[in-house]
Amino acid sequence: MKIAFLADPLDTFKTYKDSTYAMMVEAVKRDHTIYAFEQKDMALESGIVTASVACITLAENDKDWYRASPATSMFLSEFDAILFRKDPPFDMEYIYTTYLLELAEAQGARVFNKPQAIRDHNEKLAISQFSKFTSPTLVTRDTARLRAFHTEHQDVILKPLDGMGGSGIFRVRQDGLNIGSIIETLTNNGHRTIMIQRFIPEIVAGDKRVLVIGGKVVPYSLARIPQRSEVRGNLAAGGIGVAQPLTERDREIGEALGPVLAQRGLLLVGLDVIGDYLTEVNVTSTTCFQEIKKQSGFDVAAMFIDALEAALK
Repeated sequence: MKIAFLADPLDTFKTYKDSTYAMMVEAVKRDHTIYAFEQKDMALESGIVTASVACITLAENDKDWYRASPATSMFLSEFDAILFRKDPPFDMEYIYTTYLLELAEAQGARVFNKPQAIRDHNEKLAISQFSKFTSPTLVTRDTARLRAFHTEHQDVILKPLDGMGGSGIFRVRQDGLNIGSIIETLTNNGHRTIMIQRFIPEIVAGDKRVLVIGGKVVPYSLARIPQRSEVRGNLAAGGIGVAQPLTERDREIGEALGPVLAQRGLLLVGLDVIGDYLTEVNVTSTTCFQEIKKQSGFDVAAMFIDALEAALK
């Protein structure tokens, strides 16, 4: 098969932990041919979506881990699969990319995750579709409502709807210290909608990433454990990742959401679970493949390529 990866620049990859790299390695192991391109390489001309695409050969040198052929313009429909692996921020350029990929689908391209499904599942707001698994949550930009939620629940987390890696997350305890300034900052003085949730104390045991591939749950999660006085477990915020078998509740959530999300065109999803509660549904460039494999022995990339091959039959 010919598999094209729409991703960030390959020179920015940290191959020792990058999940897209793990996918590439597994694909090559199965004699698939891999290609790469970036958002800036895409174009719509005369109604046809193309991209300047390079064929990628993997090397064993950790520093110079790949070789790329000269880029050539190709129809996206020429590939058996396009893996949409662009990291956030989920800005307007990201939205435009989903539109182009959706046009490419109409021309015969097979894109995973499906661009419309990515666009339809804001990674924070998507949990509202599965409220039986969430802690008390409010989405608003109204200061009075936000303050009333804090008064009711006493210990809360406030966060933007478009953040990543734990950016912009604040905890406000019973004393309400600085809540006015935090609300003003996050809502841009009432002009930006945000989320507030009851604080889940089980965060001390980790913010668990539960992977769902082709509607099926990976048997291990990666618990991202906050360090020192930090309330965020995100690896980007300094959390330590620990692979561990799924709890009964983790599996319940994954098995309930997995088939629904797969049916919507989401081949790979990362569910964030703190304690017994679903906190996010990650649909963009979901990670943690390598950490789980190194610590548990379970080959997540192999499961992913299995699911990809099955989806293309």
